[in-house]
Amino acid sequence: MSGKINLVLTALLLGCALSLVNAQYQARRLFIELERAQALSRQLDIDWAQLQLDQSTLGKHERIEAIARRDLNMTPLTAARTQYLTQGVP
Repeated sequence: MSGKINLVLTALLLGCALSLVNAQYQARRLFIELERAQALSRQLDIDWAQLQLDQSTLGKHERIEAIARRDLNMTPLTAARTQYLTQGVP
């Protein structure tokens, strides 16, 4: 009888040990996955900040005006070049 109890307890101990090893493996795997996700999150935050900076730089009035002058040969509007349209009175 004592031999059966020892055998059952040994099997139970072995099962607990294997369960513990599996739980530690899963914990390590999940920790590595968490670290990768946090690193990706940090990189995405950096990319987002860079994109916001680029957007603010590209949308500045001075830059748009410079491109219009250079690429489209546009000039600023002056009073001498302004034509006013009036509706004729019949």
